[in-house]
Parts: sequence; C-alpha cells; structure tokens
Amino acid sequence: MHIQVEDLRINAHLEGPEAAPVVTLSHSLAAHLDMWRPQMAALSEHFRVLRYDVRGHGGSSMPSQIPDIATLAEDIRNLLDTLGITHTHFVGLSMGGMIGQQLAIAYPEYIESLVLADTLSSYGDEHRPMWQGRIDAASGVDGLEPLVEPTIRRWFTEPFRRANPAVMDWVRGMIRATQPQGFIGCCHALMALDLTDHLPLITAPTLVLVGRQDPTTPVAGAEVIAKAIPDARLAIIENAAHIANIEQPEVFTHHLLDFLLDRIRRDNK
Repeated sequence: MHIQVEDLRINAHLEGPEAAPVVTLSHSLAAHLDMWRPQMAALSEHFRVLRYDVRGHGGSSMPSQIPDIATLAEDIRNLLDTLGITHTHFVGLSMGGMIGQQLAIAYPEYIESLVLADTLSSYGDEHRPMWQGRIDAASGVDGLEPLVEPTIRRWFTEPFRRANPAVMDWVRGMIRATQPQGFIGCCHALMALDLTDHLPLITAPTLVLVGRQDPTTPVAGAEVIAKAIPDARLAIIENAAHIANIEQPEVFTHHLLDFLLDRIRRDNK
C-alpha cells in the first residue's frame, strides 16, 4: 500500500494476524522492505508485521529537501499514526537501526522493545570522506551502479558471496532499485549521525545484534550501543558481515524471535 504523509508517499506492507502485537521492520541504506523476506514467515506467525520503504528507497518517494535522522524517524512516526498504531516493537538494521535509536529517544511512548542490528550510534569527522565518496559515486550518470559491487563486498563475507550467487543477484537488484537522490539524501542524514550521548535516554528493552565480520558497523560499535542503553543485551552472530539477517537468517531470526516472544511473555504476566 502507498500512504501519503504530508509531502511523502510511503510504500508499506502490513501483514500477519490483525490482533497480534505489531513489529515494525526498517531496512538498511540502499535496500528496501523486501530485505526482511528471510524473517517474514516466522514473524508473521506471531506478529502483525509492518515493513516500509524509507524515503527515496523502494516504492517510497523522495521529497526535495535533504533529511536528517530526525526526519527519517518522523517519517515512521507519521506512518504509525496514519495506520492507527500506537505502539510497536521496532527492528532496524544499519540505517534502520539508526532510525530506531532516534525514534526511541524522541518518541519512547511508541516503542515496546527495540532491536538494533549491525548499526552505529554516531559517525565522526573521520568518516566524512567515506560518505562524500559514496555521494559523489551516486551522483554520476550511472546512478548506484558504481556502488553495487563495493557494497556487496562490505555486506557479505566472501564465502557466502561465492556460495550464494542467486542471493547476491537479488541483493544487487535492491541496490540498483534505490533512487540516487534517495541514497544521497540518506547519506547526508547518516553522515551527521550523533546519538551516542543520548542513548541512556532509551527506556525500551533493547537487543543489539551484530555480525562478527561486519566491517561497516563493527562489533566495537555495537558494544558502545549496548553499554550505553540501560540493560541492553548484545548478541554477536558468527560468520556474518553487515547484512546478518540475510547471511545468517536462521541464527538472526532465532535471536529476534527469542527476544520478541520473551518481551510478549513478560508483558502478559
């Protein structure tokens, strides 16, 4: 479904039992809502699952203004309001995890629990050349094409890439489908990310997941988040790089379901 929220058209899918608790899934930069396909069968058995495309990704539009992380969090808050969802469990990977942190800081009343996967809470000035390089690459006539193979190499370990060519082609398609202006706008938002000092404000029960071989948002960054959020749990997924939910779907889904179902049991006591 496409939902108009002010000047933004958001592509979203809502599936699973109507009376079940809601889980919202937020994808990485240069992907779209189909990224969560490996988790959908397990999640939709227990939850009402909301997936959406971040602005400028998948089927969502890209307004002209450059967003910041607060804008990206405001987008999902507005979507929740439009759908009449007053509270949700929120699962975000990479950019989605950054959006989840901002949402939980700014609008804690919406968040039942928080899962932050393969993500960071801040980028220092030393990362600006990296982001500018990606922005410059996406600004050319070929769109995101120059970024496809470098992204694939960061996102997945070499053994997984070699053993799963069909999965790699599927992921390449997601990257290529990203609107260049959407990618560039979100790069600007992530370049300015600076949430670490605000993490102690998060009150929702939190699980932090990270692939052991993640070069983009490494274990050290996940440890910073887990230590700063009160009572957060950290789980490291072996033999996985950045997009751990695709590289190790069974392990990722096990951690995710175990955490979410435990929250439901606690809430129902």
